[in-house]
Amino acid sequence: MDLFERFITLWVVIDPIGTIPVFIAVTAGMAASDRRKTALLATVVSIAVLLFFLMFGQLLIDALGISLLSFQVAGGIVLFLFALTMIFGESKPASDKQSVEVDEQAQDSAPSPAIFPLAVPSLASPGAMLAIVMLTDNAQYGVGDQAITGVVMAGVLAVACLFMVLADPIIRVIGNSGAAIVSRVMGMILASVAADAVLSALVEISQTGSL
Repeated sequence: MDLFERFITLWVVIDPIGTIPVFIAVTAGMAASDRRKTALLATVVSIAVLLFFLMFGQLLIDALGISLLSFQVAGGIVLFLFALTMIFGESKPASDKQSVEVDEQAQDSAPSPAIFPLAVPSLASPGAMLAIVMLTDNAQYGVGDQAITGVVMAGVLAVACLFMVLADPIIRVIGNSGAAIVSRVMGMILASVAADAVLSALVEISQTGSL
């Protein structure tokens, strides 16, 4: 997988644009300085979560005795289903805002909005965690390639942080409807990437005759 494909995959599953309305919802009423701190903390936490999966995701797979090709097929299917929710389900802003509304009922015991829902599950989503593990498969990618994936991941999250800081002017331009449209287009792209991952694994299985 080349650099552009890695960037597209991580951009789609992290979805920086879809995070903007969520950020606005959870930081309403905050001072500008507090909003910047929240954006930065959410970015740092999401980087830490995804780095954990980048470094130890493969070890977890090996410890469980799961075939890498099997994981690639399963991962591709899960990413495809995740893409379908982006296309046909509620948009990311709507679904994550509902999580915020439910969480507000227990606000006293709730974590910081930078942790939930911004860092997890908005930025470091299950799809992003799975994509990171697939993009750092030891059987396909060397340490250098894995490091590049980590840099691309950090770059996408840095863009997400910038978008959160500039959330108000961006949402005024594209609106919630625009963010929902972008999310669905990204879902189509992710579905294509997921299908390619499954087909590539099936071709290799057919050629080698084993998992």
